[in-house]
Amino acid sequence: MDSRVIVVTSGKGGVGKTTLTANLSVSLASRGYKVAAIDADIGLRNLDVMLGLENRIVYTIVDYVEGNCKLHQALVRDKRVPNLHLLPAAQTRTKDAIKAEEMEELGEALKRDFDFVLVDSPAGIESGFRNAAVAADEAIVVATPEVASVRDADRIIGLLESMGKSPIRLVLNRIRPGMVKKGDMLDVPDVLDILAIELVGIIPEDDRVLTSSNKGEPLTMRGHSPATKAFTNIGSRLIGEDIPFMDLVERAKGGVFGKVKELFGL
Repeated sequence: MDSRVIVVTSGKGGVGKTTLTANLSVSLASRGYKVAAIDADIGLRNLDVMLGLENRIVYTIVDYVEGNCKLHQALVRDKRVPNLHLLPAAQTRTKDAIKAEEMEELGEALKRDFDFVLVDSPAGIESGFRNAAVAADEAIVVATPEVASVRDADRIIGLLESMGKSPIRLVLNRIRPGMVKKGDMLDVPDVLDILAIELVGIIPEDDRVLTSSNKGEPLTMRGHSPATKAFTNIGSRLIGEDIPFMDLVERAKGGVFGKVKELFGL
């Protein structure tokens, strides 16, 4: 297959962009694809913690672009998921430490050895976002069903379109079916009407996402929750499988039977 470079980005911070990058990386690598996950949030890295690889970092992406190490030395291999490698961000530098042309060269170098290169972008529309996006062919925009998040996502989509990224897909995170049913939260069709891009995933609110992040074990490594299923489904759709979306509102009406189904990730 042709190598794919996908930037995972958002307009608003705290919407679950890094969590998605970690879970999607594990999901794709577990299927046998060679995956490189780049933390492009220079100065505020978190992807290493979510993947449980923070204690194995020797070199960073900045060390590589400055010529202090070879690319293979900066990549951290996940022993639990052998096809997964992390290229960590530098914690003590700023987003200006890497130029756009250096990110483009890095993306081309990684494409030679990996099937998927997932770039975890910093939130916002500043230089960090532009540098993260420049090497990518495709984009995933993460938003939550809040007006502010959707408005910021719309702004990011416009910028990605101006940069020629295609396709640009949407992941809607932290859906609370009970609030949607009561009309207290934007529903999926509401958001799609506003953003008008392809939906690739819907992720329900799930406390286990936070727990797994704190443990450094993404849910897709061993979980069986609805959120795990949602992350896995996104990976399936990215490789072209026709996977129906979960009906989260119906799931909320499931009562005891719904809880049993939830236990098995159905």
